[in-house]
Amino acid sequence: MKLTIGQEHLAAAVGYAARSLPARPPAPVLAGILLDAHEDWLRVSAFDYEVSADTGAPATVTENGRALISGRLLSDIIATIRGDVHLELTGSRMLLRAGSARFTLPTLPLEEYPALPAPGATTGTLAGADLAEAVAQVASAVGKDDTLPLLTGIGLRHDNEAGTLTLHATDRYRFAVRTLAWKDADLPDCTAVIPAKALIDAAKAVADDTTVDIALPTASSGLFTLRGECHTTTIRAMEGELPKYEALFPTEFQHEATVEIAALKAAVQRVALVSTKKESPIKLTFTAEGTLVLEGGTSDDAQAVDNVDTSLEGGELSIAFNPSFLIDGLNALNAERVQFQFTTATKPAVLRGYDSDDQALRYLLMPIRLSG
Repeated sequence: MKLTIGQEHLAAAVGYAARSLPARPPAPVLAGILLDAHEDWLRVSAFDYEVSADTGAPATVTENGRALISGRLLSDIIATIRGDVHLELTGSRMLLRAGSARFTLPTLPLEEYPALPAPGATTGTLAGADLAEAVAQVASAVGKDDTLPLLTGIGLRHDNEAGTLTLHATDRYRFAVRTLAWKDADLPDCTAVIPAKALIDAAKAVADDTTVDIALPTASSGLFTLRGECHTTTIRAMEGELPKYEALFPTEFQHEATVEIAALKAAVQRVALVSTKKESPIKLTFTAEGTLVLEGGTSDDAQAVDNVDTSLEGGELSIAFNPSFLIDGLNALNAERVQFQFTTATKPAVLRGYDSDDQALRYLLMPIRLSG
């Protein structure tokens, strides 16, 4: 193998593939990035049996060939060099030159490296920006407790009749749901749970692509595929299903309030400063006079009070939330104003962007019962 490639092209390709490298590879070869030079293209890929990343970049190839190089080392080197990069495979060594820098890198055994999985048949097509936004939004509710691994995933549900893909996530204390209309391939309804971290990385990589093809897992493969204009990612789906969310979201409300998100976030952050624990609740009182009063702390410790303007429909209401969970939801809405929808102070509240449609993000947040 012998080729010349621009540093920016190589850095982008290696950086994409390196995201899927395992922190603790089950086999030494799985810490490698596969370089496959053919004609005027360098294919760059990585695979750890759970996630595969496959991309490429234009290159001036004088000798076709393949090599497996330590991914972390190659990524670190590419980040520090500039100009054209010259790669030449000599026996079991890869020679890398860029400017005045010279590196001689050992290769890993190609014969031990597994073949990349074949991407599945396309279930539907989305704009890359829409997918990236939706994934980032529902990720706000993904669980972080590794003892409940299924809750660290994002659920996907294809509805053939409606022509939609619904993304959802929960950690048992909040639920985020976002629906996207998509160009589907008229395949049967199906659901899957995809590891959130891998899905977030894959969606970010295709955020600038005009169209992205998605293949949801089937009974035979169990693989989720995301195929962009230059990148292809496969992710092994998780076993099981996330809790059903349809019945959790109320359809009728006794109180509704609208608040400017920037002002509310700032007030929540100020009031939360007096809390001795991050999860200590703050109390929100929506008054009939158009003021939202925020209170934090206890009588034995520091206390804080702040207020912001609100518009309220229905009677006065007091409710308490985990401030971190509340801010996560406000950040995820991507709107200027949030609409709170309540049934009672002890039932979950729904947060959504003001004047948003039914397919926009809905964030269900459990209240915290205050002592006394």
